Amino acid sequence: MTQPAAAPHPDVAAIAPRDKAEILAQALPYIRKFHGKTLVIKYGGNAMTDPSLQQDFAEDIVLLKLVGMNPIVVHGGGPQIDEALSRLGKKGTFVQGMRVTDEETMEVVEWVLGGQVQQDIVGLINAVGGKAVGLTGRDGGMIRARKLKMLDKDDPNVEHDVGQVGEITGIDPAVVKALQDDQFIPVVSPIGFGEQGESYNINADMVASKLATVLQAEKLMLLTNTPGVLDKAGKLLTNLSAREIDELFADGTISGGMLPKIAGALDAAKSGVNAVHIIDGRVPHAMLLEILTDQAYGTMIRSH
Repeated sequence: MTQPAAAPHPDVAAIAPRDKAEILAQALPYIRKFHGKTLVIKYGGNAMTDPSLQQDFAEDIVLLKLVGMNPIVVHGGGPQIDEALSRLGKKGTFVQGMRVTDEETMEVVEWVLGGQVQQDIVGLINAVGGKAVGLTGRDGGMIRARKLKMLDKDDPNVEHDVGQVGEITGIDPAVVKALQDDQFIPVVSPIGFGEQGESYNINADMVASKLATVLQAEKLMLLTNTPGVLDKAGKLLTNLSAREIDELFADGTISGGMLPKIAGALDAAKSGVNAVHIIDGRVPHAMLLEILTDQAYGTMIRSH
């Protein structure tokens, strides 16, 4: 039985055919420019929990793949981990934006990220015609890590023990390259492994940033629950250089959960990733708008 065609979106139905054609044609220069290029997308925030935004995200990923780009998804899962921990009667604690991860918490992190969240994303992408494959950092020996030494941001002589939280020592992108060359869409959970085979919970923004650097990606895109980087008055800063970001760190404009995001984004921009975007994942089809139109939907970070 043939599936009935989806009812057109009411706003779209009102657009004249000629205008529709113009809108589609405007994407051509971007499709041409980014054809064959790698895009690393950190998927998190509301875009991950709101069903209609989930659908939009999956459609965007598949469309980008079908027009010849190579999207790679790295996902977070903070709220899902918190929910699983609270069911077990544990409460998540954070130091400087990083989750404190004891052995029991690490087990929860592994099964929530690698089992539940990752497979949900794979299912979403496959349901709209993509071929997604889920990976953790163990697969193909992709993400090697060691215990993160976290120094206090105010007193560098103080070190915080955040448990099995890792920092990346090396990334072997061979498994990701093999998959994307074969028309698959890799979906990566931010779990690394150490020399003794122990697991590490790694900040997903950091994983996305390092992966983008190693692959020399065209773009790194971080989906967030904010319009981008805001100044103290709450105004969006659409274009930032490394020097401007250092100033925003120093005066406390960038703090909390934005810290690891920006630090990773800055590293990637300095290490050869052409463009790093922090975009508002609450905007439907934000990725398509950012990649295929000249409309800016967030903050772009430049290395100089």
